[in-house]
Amino acid sequence: MSDGVDRPLGMDDAEPRNSLGQAPLGLRAYRSISQASGPIARLALAQRVRAGKEDPDRLAERRGEASLQRPDGPLVWIHGASVGESLSILPLVDRLQDIRPGLAFLVTTGTITSARLMAERLPTSAFHQFAPVDHPGYVARFLDHWRPDAGLFVESEFWPNLLLNARARTPFMALVNGRVSPSSYEAWSKRPRTIRYLLSAFDLMIAQDRKNADRLTELSRRETPTFGNLKNSAPPLPCDEQERAKLLKAVGDRPVWLAASTHPEEERTALAAHKLLSREFPDLLTLIAPRHPARGAEIADLAQAERLKAQRRSQSRDLAPETQVYVADTLGELGVFYQLSNVALVGGSLVPKGGHNPLEPARLGAAILHGPHTFNFDETYAEMRSGGGAALVRNERDLATAIRRLLGDAKTRAAIAQAAKTSAQASAEKVLANVAGAIAENLPDAPIAGPDADGAAA
Repeated sequence: MSDGVDRPLGMDDAEPRNSLGQAPLGLRAYRSISQASGPIARLALAQRVRAGKEDPDRLAERRGEASLQRPDGPLVWIHGASVGESLSILPLVDRLQDIRPGLAFLVTTGTITSARLMAERLPTSAFHQFAPVDHPGYVARFLDHWRPDAGLFVESEFWPNLLLNARARTPFMALVNGRVSPSSYEAWSKRPRTIRYLLSAFDLMIAQDRKNADRLTELSRRETPTFGNLKNSAPPLPCDEQERAKLLKAVGDRPVWLAASTHPEEERTALAAHKLLSREFPDLLTLIAPRHPARGAEIADLAQAERLKAQRRSQSRDLAPETQVYVADTLGELGVFYQLSNVALVGGSLVPKGGHNPLEPARLGAAILHGPHTFNFDETYAEMRSGGGAALVRNERDLATAIRRLLGDAKTRAAIAQAAKTSAQASAEKVLANVAGAIAENLPDAPIAGPDADGAAA
């Protein structure tokens, strides 16, 4: 029992309250197989450490071993997979703390980047731990220690052991900002009993937009409301002002634009657009911030193959005057680069990834461009475009045309950026108030310190 992996909750104990009966065969098979996979789980974690995807100093947390003591009193557990979800958690924690003073908040995520962000930005009422790997023993150990009074799962983390074991031991469970991508919806539709069983673990489900509400309603056979995307309320990305000032000085009067959170093939489009623009803007600086910074060398090689002078930020923070393509292959600096550029292409949208969050550049004053694949934020992009805060591009020629217009017309560029910022601000308070209000109704009251009911000292 060295890892505790032979002491999971039993399947009977992990049935959701008011469940649909016995778990579907596929779920039972998954849980049985995962119970026997302790050595594989340890090996996978070790490989992830070597790949730089896990924090070796906190690896025990991924096995369910807490690195902190549980605070006294009611504890609300909020789980989000990675950076986007964890950022959307921040205003929710603040608002729930205002509504239910005295509650403590445990926030779990699964990535190193999100852990760093949480360490910097969580309020004093909250603390971070890495989520346990979806092994029954690791999950049981995690729940044994933390004993949450409520569990809030953000977006689409439907790990069976984590979800069902938490359901068995947590008084209130909610899916917040729920999302099911079109591909996931298609896959789950082929396993309707399994996904309906998993979703029955939630007492409350709130979708992030109408399309996702419809998908969750269909999969769960329960009406699912939506109040808007919780990411609308996330705070601006952090920006190191010293680094920003240093880069601004190095850029000087050069025209500059940013391709942010890019995926493979999108960098090729960005480089092609740069070459189309280079005759009109010979000193143009193209910034590329890949979604996965480990791809920095690959992108620099692509630029050099196009006979463009490339520089990687991870190799040098001093921007050279001759650099044409600056690859921002570092963690936690996207806010710096959004503020450095007045024009930003939001990646994941020229390829069928669903698009990344346009609210991040909107809050920081960038004019927003995006491709046709925006199903992750369809309503947000539609609202921005309707207000003049974003423009659609489909290929390198569209992209070059849009950048040419924005770089050459400061008035238009400022108007688009302001429209995007106004759109982001308009929805933020409405979404947060409705989502937090629906959740807070189901949270426990924290004990009140001070005089007791008779006025005597407590």
